[in-house]
Amino acid sequence: MKLPPRRDLQRRFWLLVRAGLLRTEAARALGYHEHAGIRWFSQAGGVVPAFVQAKQSGRYLSLEEREEIFIGVQRGSSIRLIARSLGRAPSSVMRELRRNMRQQYRTHSRLEGRPGRQRTRPWDYRPSLAQRRADWMAARPKLAKLASNPKLRDLVQAKLWEKLSPRQIARELRFEFPDNPEMWVSHEAIYQSIYVQGRGALRRELAVHLRTGRALRKPRNKRESRAGIPAMVNISQRPAEVEDRAVPGHWEGDLIMGKNGKSAIGTLVERTTRFVMLLHLPKGHGPLEVQAAMLAATQKLPGFIWKSLTWDQGNEMRNHLQIKIATGLQIYFCDPASPWQRGSNENTNGLLRQYFPKSTDLSAHGAVYLDFVAAQMNRRPRETLGWMRPAQALGRLLSTASDSPGVATTN
Repeated sequence: MKLPPRRDLQRRFWLLVRAGLLRTEAARALGYHEHAGIRWFSQAGGVVPAFVQAKQSGRYLSLEEREEIFIGVQRGSSIRLIARSLGRAPSSVMRELRRNMRQQYRTHSRLEGRPGRQRTRPWDYRPSLAQRRADWMAARPKLAKLASNPKLRDLVQAKLWEKLSPRQIARELRFEFPDNPEMWVSHEAIYQSIYVQGRGALRRELAVHLRTGRALRKPRNKRESRAGIPAMVNISQRPAEVEDRAVPGHWEGDLIMGKNGKSAIGTLVERTTRFVMLLHLPKGHGPLEVQAAMLAATQKLPGFIWKSLTWDQGNEMRNHLQIKIATGLQIYFCDPASPWQRGSNENTNGLLRQYFPKSTDLSAHGAVYLDFVAAQMNRRPRETLGWMRPAQALGRLLSTASDSPGVATTN
């Protein structure tokens, strides 16, 4: 299969055709066989492509603007004056010159008290060469960075196997290789290397280790509103200190459901540290089972860390008053079909689906495995925590509290 000509060659070919040359003559003028021109013309259906007909994008410098820069340089105008005449930022002009110049420098000794590099000759700038370089840089397709760097590709794949998200991987690589940009890659490049057909830098089966486990976003159905919970307190009555996350001890909770709604796992997320706890519900997920699991969970951390809990209007929390009496935990309920009111918990539940896929029997997972998964979640670096891990954030919080006089750290 023959690849289409680069974008800059296509543009030059069609400009020659529009100037009056035959398609065979235009191909020969570019150094190609005349049959290439016939093939390009047929592939386009004899119609000039839109990118040739369209005006030059204002985002990029045009050849005319590059010629104006050249004239300004030859005239000795300042960078700011050239930029003002073009209606561009001075930084754009300076970047264009630095990217495409051939400039001579004279080096001074630091003992002379002068800068280490000084320009001694005018900018050696050629607009035609700069335009050709820009066209070459804009040519597509390009070889993906992960495809051309095996060491980086293997490291990214290993981190995906550990179920780190592409954004987390991108940040960790910058921390691990602060002085080696060749070992950096953006999270979008990781996604595209898995999903975009033809990029192929990463094995496609690695998609199952991503949070969603799928290549396309799937619209979420609104959950049916549920009512009938006695004496529930609406989220609108929740104090302001909960909203700004400045005060620790406020949690969000919910259930993730198994196949046909017959099994479930309870999830708890502390809003300030994003620390995760999982509720083991082997005997069902009714009000009594959830109540017992909640009481057990509150015994695992000091009492000062349990101030409030925000849950949706699920029937599993009908015994919320009993939980409040036993633990002192104030429980608030979200509005119907409003999952964003428990944003941290919703995000966590999505991440947990990497370990507990939908349409599976969640009762098959024991308490030991749930503790393992919670530990894995709490070791993930989180952007919202400045790339600190939730376990570290909670550890610092508990350490600070234990050093503060008058703070009780046990139930």
